[in-house]
Amino acid sequence: MNQSVLAQVQEIAADIFNVPHDALGPEASPETISQWDSMQHLNLVLAIEQHFNLDLAPEDIEQMLTIELVTLIVEEKLPK
Repeated sequence: MNQSVLAQVQEIAADIFNVPHDALGPEASPETISQWDSMQHLNLVLAIEQHFNLDLAPEDIEQMLTIELVTLIVEEKLPK
């Protein structure tokens, strides 16, 4: 996992969920972050798409269940 992409995802998620950056380890999920509800999930997706200039498919969005999975999906979509 690219640490630079992970750090960027963590920073975006911290802003969206209004939690400290260090509360968002790779394993952070809707089960561990009470602010991570369906509306905030959409806000996270939009912020990720805008920040990385990506278009995420519905199946990608459904799989974004932890910070680590979000990071891996972003890495997969980034131009090589």
